[in-house]
Amino acid sequence: MATATVKPVRLNLVEGEAQAQSPTQRVIKRFVRHRAAMFGLVVLIGVLAYIIVGSFIFTEAQANYNDTSIRLQAPSAEHPFGTDRIGRDILARTIYGGQISLMIGFLAVVVEVGLGTAVGAIAGYYGGWIDAILMRITEAMLSIPSLLLLLVMAKFFAGKFAPIPFFGRTLSGSVIIIILILGLTSWMSLARIVRSNVLSIKETEFVLAAKALGVPNWRIIINHILPNTLASIIVSLTLGVATAILTEAYVSFLGLGVQSPTASWGNMLTEAQEFTVIKNAPWYWFFPSLLILLTVLSINFVGDGLRDAFDPRSDNKV
Repeated sequence: MATATVKPVRLNLVEGEAQAQSPTQRVIKRFVRHRAAMFGLVVLIGVLAYIIVGSFIFTEAQANYNDTSIRLQAPSAEHPFGTDRIGRDILARTIYGGQISLMIGFLAVVVEVGLGTAVGAIAGYYGGWIDAILMRITEAMLSIPSLLLLLVMAKFFAGKFAPIPFFGRTLSGSVIIIILILGLTSWMSLARIVRSNVLSIKETEFVLAAKALGVPNWRIIINHILPNTLASIIVSLTLGVATAILTEAYVSFLGLGVQSPTASWGNMLTEAQEFTVIKNAPWYWFFPSLLILLTVLSINFVGDGLRDAFDPRSDNKV
């Protein structure tokens, strides 16, 4: 009598595992699977390590020290990135200039996100005449070319602020001006995004239940509504940093951004374009340009990865 062979049954637990994952775990998994985002993250960590570790090797005094006897020297063992038009070491200046450029980018976006989130949340939640006034202001700001406004304000406030001590460094007053101008001229798009999210979320059952229980409006906005718009805010924050760094670079390139002696990648390019240095000393502009390119691209890749990670429909795309 033949005996029946019982084959082991392989259970497919993929669907069950996916259901057991928390929303945060699914976001992280989608982000890790995004190759461009992971490449951008690695490059961004490398740039941050370059400017942080480099500050322990070079002092700010070394970055600002000039010796005209070695002006416009090509890259060498002593000066790996060469020297500038007054004999300063370009390697040290890209380190400290990177700190300023990234600081401006991050702080400008903090101003942008804070203002844009507040305006969008208040307009969307309260509606009525409050929404009408805030949105008309937002549309008026959007109709003004932000770059033109930035250049005019930077020119108007140029030289009106004294140098500022900051964690052992001396920053020109123009740094604070650039941060405020960039933040105050770039919040409008985020405000409209947050408003549209709030308009849909405020009609959900958990918000209506909180209102029925007598929870104050400000607590409903902070504790219940804004956490559900966090995905849009994070993506806007990430992409806004890259935009702010790039904007600071070309405003400084026009001579209206960060002023000497404080270095930034943008004003290093301003110096490089003088005296036909672009042709005669390509190392002068190459390294700051390369760092700007790597930083902006890496942040954009990370932003794209976060946007896809927060989108559940991207599971079949990545």
